Amino acid sequence: MEQQRQWRKLNGQRIMQPISNEVKQAIEKEMVMGNRIQVCIGTDSQVKGTCIEFATVIVFIRKGNGGFMFISKETQVQKMNIKERMMQEVNRSIEVAYEINPILDSFNINVEVHVDINTNEAFKSNAALKDAAGYVSGMGFQLKAKPQAFASSSCANKIVQ
Repeated sequence: MEQQRQWRKLNGQRIMQPISNEVKQAIEKEMVMGNRIQVCIGTDSQVKGTCIEFATVIVFIRKGNGGFMFISKETQVQKMNIKERMMQEVNRSIEVAYEINPILDSFNINVEVHVDINTNEAFKSNAALKDAAGYVSGMGFQLKAKPQAFASSSCANKIVQ
């Protein structure tokens, strides 16, 4: 049986209910306050010795009024090349997007999947861009890559540093 992903808020408070319930409650609360919400999901990773640390974030942007995020952090002991690691990041983001998408659909909110892959061919991560774009769009989500992918390259990046 697959292990349940553990989520927390930025302040460290653990989320004890399924993430889809937490997302629904958060959106309902924001709408009551009159905020329009945009949702972005991204994952970043960092190799630390023999481990790879992954951080996945769900970023809620209050249009014109800041934002907040939910965080999941996992460690994996496995050696992989850059393309495999980038695709593992994308897969983690897609899993989360797929899980919460029915809730977002019910509020007519589109999700953006942010990938920590550089659009510049001079960077090694670019080797995974074509595959990632096909995977994300094939699953029905909008892709944002560097430099527009702030959920992965800024928010999740801060968690794994």
